[in-house]
Amino acid sequence: MTLTERLSHYEKLMRLDKPIGILLLLWPTLWAQWLASNGDPDWLILWIFVIGVVLMRSAGCVINDYADRDFDPHVARTRERPLAARKIAPKEALLLAAGLSLLAFLLILPLNNLVLGLSVVALFLAASYPFTKRFFAIPQAYLGIAFGFGIPMSYAALWGEIPLEAWLLLTANIFWAIAYDTQYAMVDRADDLKIGIKTSAITFGRFDLVAIAVCYAATLGLLAWVGLQREMGMAFYGGLAAAAAIALYHMKLIRQRDPQQCFRAFLHNTWLGAAVFGGIALDYLLRSKGLFQQAL
Repeated sequence: MTLTERLSHYEKLMRLDKPIGILLLLWPTLWAQWLASNGDPDWLILWIFVIGVVLMRSAGCVINDYADRDFDPHVARTRERPLAARKIAPKEALLLAAGLSLLAFLLILPLNNLVLGLSVVALFLAASYPFTKRFFAIPQAYLGIAFGFGIPMSYAALWGEIPLEAWLLLTANIFWAIAYDTQYAMVDRADDLKIGIKTSAITFGRFDLVAIAVCYAATLGLLAWVGLQREMGMAFYGGLAAAAAIALYHMKLIRQRDPQQCFRAFLHNTWLGAAVFGGIALDYLLRSKGLFQQAL
């Protein structure tokens, strides 16, 4: 195997060719960075978190494929992954995951001890998530914690503590993750049933669409609650309204449970996260320019 071929396998193993996962981690982190800094982020801390998101998502993908290396060959969508196709050795994958995790840890060394402690929890969540599919009825909830752990870490970095607001945002992210990852799981439902993997799509069964709608509503409701507590303005709620419209579009896409449309809805969730962030960022921008009066 040439070096170019090996690097190509590493890229696919880390899913760098599929940035949707990075974005789904990044948006909640950016929500927290802007809210915790009142719209004036510390750019060093921000870039540490952005790079950290890329590194930890990549490490998580490697660990996921290592854990699922005996299942993936039996699923149409995953059988060509490097580990499933035996193009990369399991030991090699573990070394890659360890290297990525070490880089992520070195990256946060300039931050406070609370962040360092939380990073250990974040690593545990990333490493253990793939195994929850063996015994958790809704592993997507666990994924939501892992994908949203940049939220409490952001507050810890900027405030030195984790307020209730951070936990509300994390809970909103858990519901969002259940919504979008159930759409993702609906693509593989037939294969997952055959091999005995547990997913929310299987657990919800014929109530999957209702469950997704409820999760979207809970996500937006919790975000609105945070906005009320923060006395956010119309721009913030405009972002939530746009996110709600996007969620309705996703419900339309998946109404027939067609696998391709479910996958399309999953991929489109990045725009929901972007809409929420856009509302937060625009609200603070208008405040900073004196263009918004809270009396509205």
